[in-house]
Formats: sequence, C-alpha cells, structure tokens
Amino acid sequence: MAPKKLCLAQDKDADALLSRDPLALLIGMVLDQQIPLEWAFMGPLNLTKRLGRDLDAADIASRDPEELAKAFATPPALHRFPGSMAGRVQELTKVIVDQYDGDPAAIWKTASTGAELLRRIEALPGFGKQKAKIFVALLGKQLKVQPKGWQEAAGEFGDDGSRKSIADITDGASLGEVREYKKAMKAKAKQAAPAAKKAAPAAKKAAAKSGR
Repeated sequence: MAPKKLCLAQDKDADALLSRDPLALLIGMVLDQQIPLEWAFMGPLNLTKRLGRDLDAADIASRDPEELAKAFATPPALHRFPGSMAGRVQELTKVIVDQYDGDPAAIWKTASTGAELLRRIEALPGFGKQKAKIFVALLGKQLKVQPKGWQEAAGEFGDDGSRKSIADITDGASLGEVREYKKAMKAKAKQAAPAAKKAAPAAKKAAAKSGR
C-alpha cells in the first residue's frame, strides 16, 4: 500500500493505522454502515487494543465467535450492532485466509483490471455493489491502486474532483463537503418518494387496463 496518510477517522493514531494496514482499512469499510464514519474508522484501532495485538486475518478468523463479539460489544461498542458486525468481520477474514493466503492487500495488488478488482471487493462479506465501487475509488484516488479501468469500475465515485464518498475525504473540510452532498441526496430522495408512491397506483391501473 502506498504511504498515503488517510483522514477517515479524523484521529491521528486511527488514521495512521488505516494508512499502513490493509486489513484495518477493510474492517473500517465493513463497519461504515449506519454509524458516523469517524466511529466506523476508529473501530480498527480500538479492536487492536481489545485484542492486545496487531490485526491479523488468520488470528481473527480462528477466534471464538462469542469472544470476538464480546470484544466488539465492550463499551464503548465498536458499532451500533456489535454482534452482527463481529460476525461479518470474522467472515471477511476467513475469505482473506482462504482465498488470498491471509494477505488482505493481495485483493487489489493482484487484480489486473478495474473490473476484476470490483468483482473481488463486491464478493467480500460486508461489501455491496455501491460500497465496492466506493472502495475501488478510495484505492485509486488516495492509495494509487489504479489497474486499467479502475475509474470506470468505480462509477460516479471515481470522478475527478467529486465530493461524493469517503474516497474524496482528505481533511476536515472535504469531510464536510461529502456530508453536505449526502444530505442533499437524502433530501432529494425524500422529495421523490411521495411522487413515486402517488404514481404507482396509476401505473398499476394502466398495466391492468392493457392486459399485462
């Protein structure tokens, strides 16, 4: 991984860990769901403290699930849903052990194209289609992991100069810009929902009338 200083947790020590440890970055991405992103990306550093050692895919994969869940749930919890997230992180590490010889960075280091990279990430536990695209964008924009076609694979999140996702967060100011964009998108979706709901019965009626 390139020696780029990430600024996702907005905490010096947590961001240093994310910058140097591929597994920490992947775990942070998994946790980045339904909680503030700073909380999510603080998780890997807090997990190292609770486990009493550096993060290692084989170690986490082989741990007792209940003990790992306890490490996630100990106050302050690493996530709003610590039990389910502990299980998801453990499944992630099992895939890394089974398919990438325990080396998380191999997921992107050995991908020859952006499309292949996207497929690999999307197949990981805890990564849906959109999150996979965002991670491809993060790797390309900030860590210089740029196989052929990576921007196309990242979709809108790969656009130069965008402020749409964590791939674009490099400091406190850009974090604010990304949050404003997401806020605007939520407001737009909220406004569109009533119109879509209103149009649904008419569409259903028209379809029935046409015999479909």
